[in-house]
Amino acid sequence: MTDTSPPLAGVVGWPIHHSRSPMLHAYWLKKYALTGYYVPIGLKPQDFENGIRALPKLGFKGVNLTIPYKETILPLLDNVTDRAALIGAVNMVTFRDNGSIIGDNTDGYGFIQNLKQSQPDWKANAGPALVLGAGGAARAIVSALLSEGVPEIRISNRTKQRCEVFREQFGGRITITDWNSTADAMKEAATIVNTTSLGMVGKPENSISLDTAPASALVTDIVYTPLETDFLARARKRELTTVDGLGMLLHQAVPAFEHWFDIRPEVDPGLREIVLSA
Repeated sequence: MTDTSPPLAGVVGWPIHHSRSPMLHAYWLKKYALTGYYVPIGLKPQDFENGIRALPKLGFKGVNLTIPYKETILPLLDNVTDRAALIGAVNMVTFRDNGSIIGDNTDGYGFIQNLKQSQPDWKANAGPALVLGAGGAARAIVSALLSEGVPEIRISNRTKQRCEVFREQFGGRITITDWNSTADAMKEAATIVNTTSLGMVGKPENSISLDTAPASALVTDIVYTPLETDFLARARKRELTTVDGLGMLLHQAVPAFEHWFDIRPEVDPGLREIVLSA
């Protein structure tokens, strides 16, 4: 007899009830009439290592990682992609037949593809990018923007010391900007990105002014609850081009789904509607 078990994948986190990944993967499995499963896996921190090592034995091809495990997973990996190593965090692991565990980070990919799908005329080399925040999401986005050819990235964060790490890690195209001087850094910026949690439901509003942003600037926010943050609403009132953050979530899942279910899925309006309805 041969093993005909359907492909099995999932998302690991703690807590896990907030994750929308099972919903979007289920949409693709149904759309492409595939036999397979993608399930939420809640692992407490004390059970994390044993839980991860047990998954291949249960038939899992791989899993996504969400809060708080994107960095916790690193010591358990046998290898990581170059982009994951540069970012210092992993959101996707693949279990190989030889028993090895490979880590990757698709957050930056998701960010760039969201921009390209939402605004096909966006050009990375049009001018400097201003990135608000210096956390894990910012690392993924800065890495992706540099790879796309952004000539300069201005990093602004409440804790300036965290910005120094970016300059050490990513090199000469990084300019550190004081949080209170963000308005000056916004001048001539072609792309403006909020990577902080400011503006998210339950968090303080993002009070950074957009008054000095060029009329040609594209403004995007990785927060997607609410879909239109106050930051994006103010940009829209100024008639600036805006891109919401939901597409980043959807596009970052594409490489994982292709890896595990052997078909490259499409991010279409139906997927957005399903995820927004949650």
